[in-house]
Amino acid sequence: MGLFNFITNEFIEVIDWVDETNDTVIYKFPDKGNKIKNGAQLTVRESQVAVLMNEGEFGDVYIPGRHELTTANMPVITTLKSWKYLFNSPFKVDVYFISTRQFTNLKWGTSNPVIMRDPQLQQVRLRSFGTYTIRVVDPKKFITQFAGTNSLVRIEDVSEQLRNTIISKLSEGLAETGVSVFDLASKYTEIGDKLKPVFQAEFDTWGIEIGKFYIENVTLPDEVEKMLDKTTELNMMGGQLNQFNQMQGGIALEKMAANPGAASTAGIGAGVLLTNLMQPQNNAAAAPVAEDKQKMLDMLKQLSDLKTAGVLTEDEFNKKKAEILAKL
Repeated sequence: MGLFNFITNEFIEVIDWVDETNDTVIYKFPDKGNKIKNGAQLTVRESQVAVLMNEGEFGDVYIPGRHELTTANMPVITTLKSWKYLFNSPFKVDVYFISTRQFTNLKWGTSNPVIMRDPQLQQVRLRSFGTYTIRVVDPKKFITQFAGTNSLVRIEDVSEQLRNTIISKLSEGLAETGVSVFDLASKYTEIGDKLKPVFQAEFDTWGIEIGKFYIENVTLPDEVEKMLDKTTELNMMGGQLNQFNQMQGGIALEKMAANPGAASTAGIGAGVLLTNLMQPQNNAAAAPVAEDKQKMLDMLKQLSDLKTAGVLTEDEFNKKKAEILAKL
């Protein structure tokens, strides 16, 4: 190799980055200590931005397209280097490529329970996980926060910091949505949309935009899940219980009709009692009875009389007794 070839080869004439990965966010062009030739061709592909830096200071930013690096096309670098006149000599700057593509299917999750303020339960511990998407919208901020002296930054290096931010703000964000834990499962999409602005306020400091935020699952403490299961069971049984009460009242009336002695023992009050028992538990007319402890005690006594007279079986008496005692 002749001296002329050696001198020619030390100047960089073409600068570009062909991203053959799907997880690289920052790529520093490897100049290997060589200078960039005045008039060198810089190619920026779609979903990329190129940033020139001079001794740690930000220079010019280039969007997708082909650019000729001359003093006329590098106003910021020209100022930083104090090029007062037309400059034709090779120069030294750092060239960073930043991927602006959408990075998808990034994972987030709580390794430990977070405390959520709940409008009904006051506060509750929960675990949750899901996915989110991001893209870089401010290359300068992003380089400042994540590049440092690194010549290559991958999305996994960035997502760890973002994931920690999501978890730290999750409790606050859920409280701001005003949604109870009882409604979380049916409103994952709605809640995700409401949480995005909370996270975006933090992501702005890094020049990142959060695209989508998905909640895939929320796990409640065992005691809360058992309570939810019990509530569901009671709701399902509510209609059946009212039908059972009405049926039992009909049976009791039949027994009284077939046993005049029982009727005289129980008296007219038994008929009133059975009428009350046949009403649905949530009937407004039964509310005063449910709230009046003395009346419920009287009902217990009348139930005992019906059992003694043979109108109610032991099991029937115990079930009704348990219902009344639960209200006292």
